Amino acid sequence: ETTLARLWQDLLHVDRVGREDNFFELGGHSLLAVKLIERMRQVDLSADVRVLFGQPTLAALAAAVGGQQSVQVPANPIQADTQA
Repeated sequence: ETTLARLWQDLLHVDRVGREDNFFELGGHSLLAVKLIERMRQVDLSADVRVLFGQPTLAALAAAVGGQQSVQVPANPIQADTQA
C-alpha cells in the first residue's frame, strides 16, 4: 500500500492518499491508469488496467496485486528459418 500510495501521489499530484481513496475520484483517468500500471511494473508490482478499474481504492488495489508475480516467458527456441 505504501508503494502504491507514493505512485498515486506522484501521478495525481496530491499530498496524501488514504487507504479508501479512489484513484478516479482523486483525478485519475484512463491515461493516468496506464501510466500507473507501467510505474507499478517498474517496481515489480504487476497488474492489468482492468484490475485498477475493478479495484479503484488503494486498499483494494494493493490486495489485488499483493500476491501476484510477473510470469517469466522463456525465449522462443524455434529458429527463423524453420520450415515446419
